[in-house]
Amino acid sequence: MWKRIVLILLLVFSFSLSNFGVAVAGGLNSFVDTTDGYQFLYPNGWVQVKVANGPDVVFHDLIQVTENVSVVISPVPDNKTLTELGTPGEVGYKLSKNAIAPPDSGREAELVNAAQRESNGKTYYLLEYEVKLPNNRKRHNLASVAVSRGKLFTFNASVTENRWQRVKSIIEGCVNSFSVY
Repeated sequence: MWKRIVLILLLVFSFSLSNFGVAVAGGLNSFVDTTDGYQFLYPNGWVQVKVANGPDVVFHDLIQVTENVSVVISPVPDNKTLTELGTPGEVGYKLSKNAIAPPDSGREAELVNAAQRESNGKTYYLLEYEVKLPNNRKRHNLASVAVSRGKLFTFNASVTENRWQRVKSIIEGCVNSFSVY
């Protein structure tokens, strides 16, 4: 009798552990841009929106419309690699001053974490920012930056600070899923 109960508990426990990644990934959809050569995952319930003269693509939450992910593609001078553009901290600082909180925007961005990862022969910088808006509201931004075919790809995810802890793992999954080819 006890052996049977232990066996059932062991099976249930092992089944729940083996499907943990599937459950986490189950809340994400895939976006692939074969023309520009990048892909990423974004949360269920988010929709693509058209933005004129801005990012290549933007998705935002249907309910929390200020929560979004976007991809910006920029030229890279002299076909430099990502590491030739600087360290993760240097590139993160430049990105904060030129895109996240440019002069006269009224925003302030503090780079709180900068890391590097390698995937399929590509280097990615993972950047984390705390952003203060002109109305004193705070946001949390995560970015993944890569260089491919002479272009700088910046994947940015932005959520309000008060929701950050609730959606942190989902947003980190989106940012870590970003890849260029």
